[in-house]
Amino acid sequence: MVKTILYNQRGEEVGTTLLPREIFDVEINPDLIHQVIVSQMANRRKVVAHTKNRGEVRGGGRKPWRQKGTGRARHGSIRSPLWRGGGVTFGPRKERVFKKKIPKKMKRKALFMVLSSKFKNKLLIVLDELKLEKAKTKFLVKLFENLKTKIKNFKGDNALVALPGYDKNIILAARNFSKIDTLWARDLNALDVLSSKYLILPKDSIKVIKDTFTKR
Repeated sequence: MVKTILYNQRGEEVGTTLLPREIFDVEINPDLIHQVIVSQMANRRKVVAHTKNRGEVRGGGRKPWRQKGTGRARHGSIRSPLWRGGGVTFGPRKERVFKKKIPKKMKRKALFMVLSSKFKNKLLIVLDELKLEKAKTKFLVKLFENLKTKIKNFKGDNALVALPGYDKNIILAARNFSKIDTLWARDLNALDVLSSKYLILPKDSIKVIKDTFTKR
């Protein structure tokens, strides 16, 4: 186990807590992290670009002019890629598949490495609890400002909050606050953790992470 500072919602130190060494203190392999991040980004990619080939373009069923005698070049259809408004040759197609397969063990190792990086670079903030009275963004902004004022290593950049379970007030309050993203601790992944500069963990989330990702 490794020790880290425990803060309250006002940003004050209230003691220390222990983090599992096998999750928050592992050797970092940048190549493995890169491989997993690339695969996760590819799997989230939505294919939008799509061009029509000559068989999909509307119209052009008849020959534009007779084969011989006009002095023009011969053509069979205005859907030809040679024509303006015709089909596109070798254009982007929405049938293209970008998905990549990655083993679960690799994804888990990459997550542990990213969590370890956050801890070692003092970008991990552990709170004794995280509660809001109402689903109001102003309460979450106030909490954020408290942490920014009191915690030396917290500069107020974007942060990911890993919740131990469903918390309606926090989720609704965070929707209108661009500097905070929320995610259930059991759904943590390397890409989402790396997408935010800071990771904020309520103390209860540590147990959820351990129970979820260290099962054999």
